[in-house]
This record gives sequence, C-alpha cells and structure tokens, in this order.
Amino acid sequence: MIQHSYSPGLHKLLTLEVGNTSILTQSFLFVAFSENLIQKYQLEKVGISIHDFENNSFTIAICLKESHICIHTWPEFNQLTLDVYLCNYLTDNSNKVREITNDYINYFNATILKDFEINR
Repeated sequence: MIQHSYSPGLHKLLTLEVGNTSILTQSFLFVAFSENLIQKYQLEKVGISIHDFENNSFTIAICLKESHICIHTWPEFNQLTLDVYLCNYLTDNSNKVREITNDYINYFNATILKDFEINR
C-alpha cells in the first residue's frame, strides 16, 4: 500500500508587543491593511466579524476560502495575538502564511513575544 503524505496547512500563532498602542485601537485600519494583504496574496474572503470593545480594543475574524486570519488586541498591555492559517488543498501555502505574518509584524512595528508554527 502506498501512503501519500499530506499536510493540511501551516497555522501560525503569534503574540506581539507594540510601542504605539493607538494602532491597537483602530480596527478599521487593520481591516483596510488586511484587505490589501488578501488581494496581494490572491486569497478569497468569505466573511468578516468585527467587535470593538469599550476600551477601543478589538477582535476580528476574517474567514477565507483558504481558512482564516484572526486578531485580538490588548492596548492596556501593548499586545496583540494573531492567528493565520491557510490550508494546502491545491498548493502548499506555508510560505504565504509566513509572509503574511511578517507583513503584519511590520505593519504593527512589533516585537515578537511568542511565535508558534503548527503543521496541521
């Protein structure tokens, strides 16, 4: 019997620290930046959910045909968590996941506190 190896995709989970907390309170800027990344990496958005909290922190889940991008911000701690997962249905998207997360790190001008890669 021949077994084929298949990896469903790369899942990156990051905790980032930022110096400028105002970027952690402006969900509309994150959405606009994400829309540009979705076009840049030729992904397909199928839905988005945005919640702004009383302290102006936010949580956003962007559902993609390829999977998802999620963020939660904590301006009171200068931190955010970011979750990027793309599946490998027709092609290996691992490098795209790494490039997208690097684009977000640069967008936030962030320091990486935690960086996990999970091969699904």
